[in-house]
Amino acid sequence: MLSQSLIPHIQTALAQLFDVSHDKFEFQATRRDFEGDITLVIFPLLKVIKGNPADIGNKIGQYLVDHAPEVARFNVVAGFLNLVIDDAYYLGFFEKIKDDTRYGFVSPQPEGKAVMVEYASPNTNKPLHLGHVRNVLLGYSVSEILKASGTKVYKTQIINDRGIHICKSMLAWQQSGLNETPESTGLKGDKLVGNYYVAFDKQYKEQISALMAGGKTEDEAKKQAPVLLEAQEMLRQWEAGDPDVVALWKMMNGWVYDGFEQTYQTIGVDFDSYYYESDTYLLGKEVVQFGLEKGIFEKDPDGSVWIDLTAEGLDRKIVLRSDGTAVYMTQDIGTAIQRVKDFPDVGGMVYTVGNEQDYHFKVLFLILQKLGFEWSKDLTHLSYGMVDLPSGKMKSREGTVVDADDLMFEMTQTAQKISEELGKLDGYSAEEKARLYHTIGLGALKYYILKVDPKKRILFNPEESVDFAGNTGPFIQYTYARIQSILRKADFDVSTKAEVSVLHEKEKELLKLIAQFPDIVQDAAHNHSPALVANYTYELVKEYNSFYQSVSILGEEQHEAKKFRVQLSKKVADTIKAAFGLLGISVPERM
Repeated sequence: MLSQSLIPHIQTALAQLFDVSHDKFEFQATRRDFEGDITLVIFPLLKVIKGNPADIGNKIGQYLVDHAPEVARFNVVAGFLNLVIDDAYYLGFFEKIKDDTRYGFVSPQPEGKAVMVEYASPNTNKPLHLGHVRNVLLGYSVSEILKASGTKVYKTQIINDRGIHICKSMLAWQQSGLNETPESTGLKGDKLVGNYYVAFDKQYKEQISALMAGGKTEDEAKKQAPVLLEAQEMLRQWEAGDPDVVALWKMMNGWVYDGFEQTYQTIGVDFDSYYYESDTYLLGKEVVQFGLEKGIFEKDPDGSVWIDLTAEGLDRKIVLRSDGTAVYMTQDIGTAIQRVKDFPDVGGMVYTVGNEQDYHFKVLFLILQKLGFEWSKDLTHLSYGMVDLPSGKMKSREGTVVDADDLMFEMTQTAQKISEELGKLDGYSAEEKARLYHTIGLGALKYYILKVDPKKRILFNPEESVDFAGNTGPFIQYTYARIQSILRKADFDVSTKAEVSVLHEKEKELLKLIAQFPDIVQDAAHNHSPALVANYTYELVKEYNSFYQSVSILGEEQHEAKKFRVQLSKKVADTIKAAFGLLGISVPERM
C-alpha cells in the first residue's frame, strides 16, 4: 500500500533531518480542495520533533521529492503535508493488480485461530421475519468479510426448538384435529406451524376475556387460562420424554427446519454447523459446580446459585434456579464451551443478536472471563438495531410480522415493476427477466440493510430501496452491467499492457479508490461492519460514473489510452463484484 511504501522514506528523512527515530505515522486522504493524493499529518510528530509544524512539513516534503520516487511534488497546509504521487506509481500499481482475481483478499493463515460467527438463531414456532433478515444478512456478510481479511470462519446458528412457545403451536395443531401437513396444505412448514402459534394466541386471549368477565383479575386470568395450562403440561411431558409428545415435537420441528432451509437458500446464506437448544439447554450446569468450588459463584439459602458482578458495574445474576434448573445464561455458558470443544481451533466468537440483549452479553462474556477461558477475551456481540416499517412495529403472536419470504417476493415484484417502467429489458426472455428481477430485488433489500451501521435502527422502505439512482443496490448493479456492456463491445485485445505514461485526473481518482479496497476489507473485518464495504462500493461507483461522463472510453482515438480505460473499467467491475460478494449480493451481466 502507498502509505507502507512511504514510511521507510519518511523514517530516513526524520533520522537525517532531525536525528530522531519514529515508527508510527498518521496518514489520511488529501482533502479535495487541496492538491495531493495522500496527506501526512505532522502534529503527532511534534512529540519527537520540536519546531513549527509547517517548517517540519516543508523539510520532510522536500526530502521525499528528492529521494522517494513515488512523490512528484508537495504542499503544506498548517500541520498537513499533502503529497502528490507520481503517475508512474499508480500505473505500476495497476499493472500488478489488474489481473489479480483475489485483490484485496487474504488467504487464512494455517496456524491462525478461527472465529465462529453465530447468526439467525430462530424459534421453531414461526417463520423467519424482517428482523431475522437483518440478522442473517449481517452475520453472513461479517463471516465473508472476516474470511476475506484472512481469518478462518465457522458459520453457525443455535435453533431455539424447545420451550413453552413451541408447545403452544403443537397444542393448537393437536386441538384442531385437522392433521394438516405442509403437503396437504401447500404451505411451507414454518408458515403452517406459525399459523397455529397465532391460533393459540387467539384462543388464549378469548379465554382471558371470558375469565375476566367471570370476575378474575387480568393477572389471574392470564395464569389460569385452560389453554395455557395445557401447553404447560405438554412442556412437562416433553421434558419427561413422553413418546407421543416427543414424536409430535419432532414432526412439527422437521417441517419448520425444511421451511427455514428454503428461506436461507432464497436469501443466499448458509451455515457450517447447527446447534439445537433441545441438545444444549442442560449444558453449563457442571460449570456452575466448578464456579462454586472456585468461589466465582455463590449459593443463596434457597439453593439458587448467583454471580455478583456489582464490582464491575453490573448486578447479581442468577445462573441456577433453586430447583436446580438452568437459566438462559447457564445454557449460553455451556454452549460457548461446547463449541470450543467441537472446534478446537476456535479462538473467538461473534454473536449476531439484537441490541435488546446488550446487557446479557456483557454478563456472559464477563462470566466466561472469570471462569478463566482464554478465548473469552475475543468474544464479540454484533449488536444491531431493529428494523421498522412505515406501517409500524411487528408482533409475532398477532400474526402482524413481515414474513421474510413474503418480503423477498415483494422485493422481486417491486424490481419487476420499476424495471418495466424504465423499459430496460428489451430482448430478454421470460426466464432471464425472472432471474434478473430476483437479483435486483434481493440486491436492493440486502444493500439497503447492510449500508447502515449495524448499531443504528432502520426504517425499511421497499420502494425506496429499488431505486436505480442514488445510494442503492440497483444503482451499483446497473453500473456493473454498464461496464460489462463496454467489455463486450471492445473489439480489440485488452489483455496486454497499455502503454500509457500520463493519467487523466479521473483515472487517477479511480486508481486511488481501488487501492483503498484491501484496507476497507480489513477495517470492515476489525469493526464487524459490512456498512464500510457497502458505502465504499457506492463511492467507487460514483467516481466511475463521473469518469464515464468525463472521458471517452471506446470512443477514445488514442489506442493505448482506450485500452487502458477499458482495463480500468474492468478492474472497477471486478472490485464491485468482489465487494458485493462480501455483502452476499449478486451482480448481473446485463440490465
